[in-house]
Amino acid sequence: MGQAELKREARDLIELATSEEGVGELLRRGLDWLTRVVRFDLATLLLLREGRLVAVAARGPLASEKVRRHELSLADFPSLRQALETRRARAFTEEEHAHGEGDPFDGVLDLPPGHSCMVVPLCAGERCYGLLTLDRTECETYPQAVVELVEVYGQMLATALQQAVQKSTFERLHRREHEHARLLESQLGGDEVGVLETSRSPAVRELAQRARQVAETDTPVLVLGETGTGKERLARAVHRWSARADGPFVTLNCAAIPAGLLESELFGHVKGAFTGATRDRAGRFQMAHGGTLFLDEIGEMPVELQAKLLRALQEKAFEPVGSDKTVRADVRILAATHVDLLQAIAQRRFREDLYYRLSVFPLRLPPLRERLEDLPLLCAFLLEEQARRTGRRGMRVTTEGIARLAAYDWPGNIRELANALERATILSRRMELGPEAFDLPLRAPAAVLVESLPPLVPGAVPSLEEVQRQHILRVLALTKGRIYGPAGAAALLGLKPSTLQSRMKKLGITRLEQYVATEPSGSPGE
Repeated sequence: MGQAELKREARDLIELATSEEGVGELLRRGLDWLTRVVRFDLATLLLLREGRLVAVAARGPLASEKVRRHELSLADFPSLRQALETRRARAFTEEEHAHGEGDPFDGVLDLPPGHSCMVVPLCAGERCYGLLTLDRTECETYPQAVVELVEVYGQMLATALQQAVQKSTFERLHRREHEHARLLESQLGGDEVGVLETSRSPAVRELAQRARQVAETDTPVLVLGETGTGKERLARAVHRWSARADGPFVTLNCAAIPAGLLESELFGHVKGAFTGATRDRAGRFQMAHGGTLFLDEIGEMPVELQAKLLRALQEKAFEPVGSDKTVRADVRILAATHVDLLQAIAQRRFREDLYYRLSVFPLRLPPLRERLEDLPLLCAFLLEEQARRTGRRGMRVTTEGIARLAAYDWPGNIRELANALERATILSRRMELGPEAFDLPLRAPAAVLVESLPPLVPGAVPSLEEVQRQHILRVLALTKGRIYGPAGAAALLGLKPSTLQSRMKKLGITRLEQYVATEPSGSPGE
């Protein structure tokens, strides 16, 4: 075999080592290729496993299932141990056969004394993986030139084996880390999918249905909503519903990173690109390859960087900072913002072409004050999420506590609700969180009260008494007819119970039963 053929053989082995066929196929095909290098009746690959040599593959006329299942102790064969220690191949002479420790295949094969035998160590780097043995029934010694050639081949095979083992180890660790990351995501992010689809709000259920539909595509999604409404949770749900669910979900908050570093975070950089760039570093685009990249607070991205982002979206390619080489990445983009992007476009703070590229399928999350019917569900969900972190399980919000929470307009939305619940669980010594557990302003949520009003007759102006009557009716509906107590209608309206009752009588509000509703099954208020 010439030098060109050896190079081609080495290239083929390395390509096989990095393919999907695995270590077993590499060893079997390695033995097949060996037939072009040297003559043999039996070629056997034995791998080291806890001080023993275990046959894993065999070729040649003498190969059999018995040979392929053969094992031997390395301690019983000093010549084999010496070959591994010196990392040198050796051919045994007739004299060594007669006075040595015996043949490795004694009891398995009936080979004649003095037969051709060669042992080739398979070592690469700091590790020896095992031995390659060659046997012929002819009673002659392998020439030294053949031994040296097979030794080179053994080094090539060991290098390929090293590559295959490293690849297999990397893939195993990657799978383990991926499963660990998914478990952590589930524990920390919670079951956002369930909260969306079991919402009591028709608007949220419709939003979940639309999100499921767009998740099946690679269409960019723009998630809109006030701060704290759960935009990242919705983005994670879209990712989990998509065909990319097994790929990475990578996030980047465009408002949390200084403008000068944002490009490097997004696209990566090469060594020497700027002061402090001591090595190449992959950006979020490369990290998200095959998965989803979530760009939070996209409205805060500097205008000068928006053009480069637009090109990366259109061409799925970009150049890391300081590099002139194009890098390609298969990434699905989800973006979110609480900024009015149309106003930002008018003020030249956001590119119009990027807006239309991102907002192919917008999803608007309603604020918490527009979905107060979800308070029991959200409280149960958030308390369970906190329990996984704190270990304090079994906490729940009572019906009165829910009414107290419903009397607040939640400018910080679900994030503020989570903070209020966590503060309450820390301060409360009871497992049930009543109205006294929440230090919140006692005021009726104006937006909800207005929405619950019946539509006005066009052109009609209600009297002051009618406005008061409707306002009291809405608060009574909110408290389910309760007048007394810290979460009752009197407290919410800032009146004494007797004063409220007197005013109700004056306005003709007499039947409280119509405002009392049965709690849905399974809610924290049961």
